[in-house]
Amino acid sequence: MSEFRIDKLISANGQSGVELPKGVVGVLTASSGFSGNVTGNVTGDVTGNVTGDVTGNVTGDVNAGVVTATSSVVVGDSVITSTSIGIGTTTTAGRNAGVGTAVGTMIYNASVNVAQIYTGNADGWVDIGNNVQFTATGGTEDTITRSGYKVHTFTSPGTFTVSNGNKDVEYLVVAGGGGGAKTNYPDGRGAGGGGGGGYRSSTTFPVTPGDYTVTIGGGGGGGGPGPGQGGNGNDSVFGTITSVGGGGGGGHAPNSNQAGNPGASGGGGSNGQPGGLGLNPSTPAPVIASFPTYTPGTEQGNNGGAGSGPPFRGGGGGGAGAAGGPSNHPLGGIGGDGNPSSISGISTHYAGGGGGRGADINGPGGLGGGAPSPGNSATANTGGGGGGGHGPGGEGGSGIVIIAYPTS
Repeated sequence: MSEFRIDKLISANGQSGVELPKGVVGVLTASSGFSGNVTGNVTGDVTGNVTGDVTGNVTGDVNAGVVTATSSVVVGDSVITSTSIGIGTTTTAGRNAGVGTAVGTMIYNASVNVAQIYTGNADGWVDIGNNVQFTATGGTEDTITRSGYKVHTFTSPGTFTVSNGNKDVEYLVVAGGGGGAKTNYPDGRGAGGGGGGGYRSSTTFPVTPGDYTVTIGGGGGGGGPGPGQGGNGNDSVFGTITSVGGGGGGGHAPNSNQAGNPGASGGGGSNGQPGGLGLNPSTPAPVIASFPTYTPGTEQGNNGGAGSGPPFRGGGGGGAGAAGGPSNHPLGGIGGDGNPSSISGISTHYAGGGGGRGADINGPGGLGGGAPSPGNSATANTGGGGGGGHGPGGEGGSGIVIIAYPTS
C-alpha cells in the first residue's frame, strides 16, 4: 500500500473527519473509496477509480481502475480530450531514431505532413488514410517489374506531378557521362577515357502535391581535331536534387598534353598528366566552386586515372563506384566501375568510366555504361563515360532519373 501526504481525512458520507496537522504522512484506506477533489501532488499507485479533479501531479500507476477527467489528460505534447486525441508531432528523422517502436504507435510526421502508424512488418510506417490516395504521374510508369512498387522512369526531360497525397519516395538521379579524348597519333595512344556522370540516390525523399521538374543530362562529346579533350557531360535534375555531369578525358599530341577534366567523376589524363578530380567530400574547394550545382558534402563520383608517358597511354575515366585506373605501358587505363541500383526492380550499374587508349592493350570501360577504348561511345541512359581513341573520342552516355514508391 502506498503512502500519501494528507491534511484532512474525509468520512465515507462526505462529512469532515479528523483534521491532521499539515505535512503528516499517512496511508489512505477505505472499503468503499474516497470522493472529492485532491489539491497537490499524489505520489504512489492508485488501485481503483479516480473520480473528480486532481490539481497537481500524479506520479505512479492507476491499476485496474478508471481515470475520469473533466477537461483533458496531457502527456508531453500528446493530449486526450472528450472530443479529440492529439498524437504529437515529430519528423521522419525523429521517427526513425526510435528504438523498439511498438506496433500500433501513431505519430504526425511533420516532414511529409501526414499521420502515420507503425505496422511492424515490411511496410514499416504507413500513412493513415492517405497512402491509398497518393497519386503521381510522369515518365514511363511501371507497376509490374518491382513488386509492390510503382516506378517512374525518365530518359528524356519531363515533370513528375503529384496530384494528391504526401509520400516518401525513392530516387535515382544520374547525369550525363564525359566524352573520351582524341589524340594526333595514328594509333590513338594517350587518349584518356571520359568520367561517369554524377550518381545520387535516396530511399527517403518527401513529396507533396505539385510539379517536380526532371532534366536528363546529355553525354559529353568525344574529343575532336588535334589532341581534343572530351567534353563534360550535362547535369540531371529531379526537383531540388542535381547530379553533375562527368569530366571529359585528356588528349595527347607531341607538344600538347592534357589532364582529365574534373566532373562528378573525373576524366582520364594523358602523357603523365593527372586524371580529373571527382566531386565528393574530399574534393578541393576551388574545383567545387566551379560547379555551382554541386551540393558540397555529397558523394557523386571518383577521380580519373593518370596518363603515362613516354610511352604514352591514356588513363581511365573515374566511375561512381571506383576511381579510373592509371595507364601502365602497354595498358590503357581501366574505367572505374559505376554503382549498382535496384530501384527499377532490376539490379543495374550506372555511371561507369570510359577506358583509356593504349597502343597494345586498350582499357575496358567500367561497369555502368563505361565505353572501352578505342573511341567507343557509352551506353545511352547509363551516365557512362566515353572511351579514348584516335579519330573522335567516344561520346558519353546520357543520364536517367528513376522515382519509386510503395503502392500500398
